[in-house]
Amino acid sequence: MTSLSVEMLAADAVEPITSAGNAQLGIAVLAGIAVIVLLITKLKMHAFLALTIGSLALGSFAGANPAKTITSFTAGLGSTVAGVGVLIALGAILGKLLADSGGADQIVDTILAKASGRAMPWAMVLIASIIGLPLFFEVGIVLMIPVVLLVAKRGNYSLMRIGIPALAGLSVMHGLIPPHPGPLVAIDALGANLGVTLALGVLVAIPTVIIAGPVFSRYAARWVDIEAPEKMIPQRPSEDLDRRPSFGATLATILLPVVLMLVKALVDIVVDDPENQVQRVTDVIGSPLIALLAAVLVGMFTLGRAAGFTKGRLAGTVEKSLAPIAGILLIVGAGGGFKQTLIDAGVGQMILEFSENWSIPALLLGWLIAVAIRLATGSATVATISAAGLVAPLAADMSTSHAALLVLAVGAGSLFFSHVNDAGFWLVKEYFGMDVPQTIKTWSVMETIISIVSLGFILLLSLVL
Repeated sequence: MTSLSVEMLAADAVEPITSAGNAQLGIAVLAGIAVIVLLITKLKMHAFLALTIGSLALGSFAGANPAKTITSFTAGLGSTVAGVGVLIALGAILGKLLADSGGADQIVDTILAKASGRAMPWAMVLIASIIGLPLFFEVGIVLMIPVVLLVAKRGNYSLMRIGIPALAGLSVMHGLIPPHPGPLVAIDALGANLGVTLALGVLVAIPTVIIAGPVFSRYAARWVDIEAPEKMIPQRPSEDLDRRPSFGATLATILLPVVLMLVKALVDIVVDDPENQVQRVTDVIGSPLIALLAAVLVGMFTLGRAAGFTKGRLAGTVEKSLAPIAGILLIVGAGGGFKQTLIDAGVGQMILEFSENWSIPALLLGWLIAVAIRLATGSATVATISAAGLVAPLAADMSTSHAALLVLAVGAGSLFFSHVNDAGFWLVKEYFGMDVPQTIKTWSVMETIISIVSLGFILLLSLVL
């Protein structure tokens, strides 16, 4: 999963970089993915190098001009870092402020006091779902990571028992619930009713997030029994602090970007006039970049100053927050580069051509096309846009409720089995300190459960409605 700016750029890719036939292109995709997996798992190569080599190998197998392959990869890397990298950096600064000021301690201590034992995964999925409602997946991740890691560490929980519910809450919101970009694009393409789609999306999301989150986390914790990685746990010298921020101030700082983005989404829905002055203002302050930047600036006062930080210590906190994320930025960027190489090679168009003659029910067809494009390109929003465009003619004769269900079916398919061509895969892998097989057994399986379970509930609703 990547941000809207990155994925819309990918969706707008034009002339393919190769004229290879579908058979050769399909083989090239499999070969490129195999190269990446083998380099990382067998040769223990750094993921950034493996993704770079895998992208070049994909282009070579597809018979593309090497110069065009390099251009596609670097364009994808650049756009991913531009869209996601700044958010990760701002999230890291906010996380470090939370940690050093003792604000993260305040949140974690309160959570541990209010919910413990069996209730903790349910508390985490609830918090993540609320935070993830208006946020892009990456923003939700960077806001949730300090809390998830500290709760797992302090409460002596398996990281998967706490982390999977949080990831499930964020992912389900991203794929099924407007105002996230994928569902909004599908609503527009299919002419569905936003309110009905939102209501049915929530109805599908609740049981889906329970099954993929707290329930699945029991098994994920057995398959991958790891502790929170020390290098990613917010290290805060709180013992030398005379005071720390209050719970209310800390919570308000964390929720500030959530509120700003939610206000933007609501104004966009209610006003729906790009020339309206109020909407123009909320479009700016509710953008992920400005919302997170505002939280960082506010946090310097509500967190840093509240803990007695001097200007020098605030500057030092910001500086120390950026070094640990350099590797993550490069890996996530290279994942975006590989995804863009796939898209520019024409993989999405190949899937659409294969699916033109599939004679199956519309809801299942929309889901299958989105699954195929998601597996091939790694992009949830590209999968949603492409699949919605293909099945749009089928929605013309549908009832309001079934058109909304078709939007949800496409969104569910776009979440299927995130793997090495998805920048989100690498984001989760690095933050949680897992290797590739562990990430597949947890994150990828969780995404697949979300996709299949939500489809099941969508089909059930189609029978009732």
